[in-house]
Amino acid sequence: MELWYTEKQTEDFGITAKISETLYSEQTEFQQLDIIQTNQFGRMLVLDGCVMTTDLDEFVYHEMITHVALNTHPNPKKVLVVGGGDGGAIREIVKHASVEKAVLAEIDGGVIEHSKTYFPQIACELTGNPRVDVQVIDGIKHIHDHKGEYDVIMVDSTDPVGPAVGLFEKGFYQGIYDALKPDGILVAQTESPWFHKELISRVFKDLKSIFPITRLYTVSIPTYPSGLWSFTIASKKHDPLEVDASKIKDLDTKYYSADIHHSVFKLPKFVADLTRE
Repeated sequence: MELWYTEKQTEDFGITAKISETLYSEQTEFQQLDIIQTNQFGRMLVLDGCVMTTDLDEFVYHEMITHVALNTHPNPKKVLVVGGGDGGAIREIVKHASVEKAVLAEIDGGVIEHSKTYFPQIACELTGNPRVDVQVIDGIKHIHDHKGEYDVIMVDSTDPVGPAVGLFEKGFYQGIYDALKPDGILVAQTESPWFHKELISRVFKDLKSIFPITRLYTVSIPTYPSGLWSFTIASKKHDPLEVDASKIKDLDTKYYSADIHHSVFKLPKFVADLTRE
């Protein structure tokens, strides 16, 4: 008998993957957490029925939520990841020598612990790195309690349901603005341009009303809805489009590069239209 996992991305569309076994399953305090072994993508982390990451393609998301902002800021020293309990964003952040402290604020400790067990190549910097501070805490509360402290803040959230709903609200983004230093940068994952047009448009408008510089960029991630995924970057001072590509260092990445840095801001017209009022 064949076993298949299907994520319903809308009532009328989903993706499916053949699996060999369920490695772990738990209803945590906050969400349903499942780890399954797929034939095509290796191990897959699923939260509340939504694919979060896989062995095969995780590097795309984690490199692209981190390096665009970190190479836009001239000297990032203190960086915060809200969510991101699998540790992939932290792994990429500490590749930057200028970073003195990388803080992870993840509300669900189960995601952290089980990522260490089942995704050691992703969670490899969550243990034993003196530059990394792992906190099991509500990211919204953490933001509120740390005014003007961070150079870069990354919102590595799950889909806008359950515990992540508040991470897509204008008040949260204002809190991030207040938690950033005078030249700080925010980057947030903002879902699929095919299935979340209204969310992308709203978030972009909200951030544009708070930050002087706001840009949308897209990447290709095969296990995410439609394969096309968006990130929104908002900055108090530094524009990612003005980065000198010749100064971007090789950080042992698989997707991100000096050439990619600028190209991801070249949007298809239907996506670019989401940023216009």
